[in-house]
Amino acid sequence: MADKVQENRIRRMAERQGMQLKKIRRIDPKAIDYGHFTLSDREGKPVLIAGQATGTADQVEAFLKA
Repeated sequence: MADKVQENRIRRMAERQGMQLKKIRRIDPKAIDYGHFTLSDREGKPVLIAGQATGTADQVEAFLKA
């Protein structure tokens, strides 16, 4: 699971690129998207991360750096 420092860094990176980061709020650690994040553009449309709607903090960070 991502620590708060990494989450805040990713959130700022997304905002500078005109996107919004949202954390998926699953409480079941066995859920497939537990601890994942989504990105959306200014209009609220989802942005695909590595071909998927959700991604881990490391995947989202790599996507935003590319």
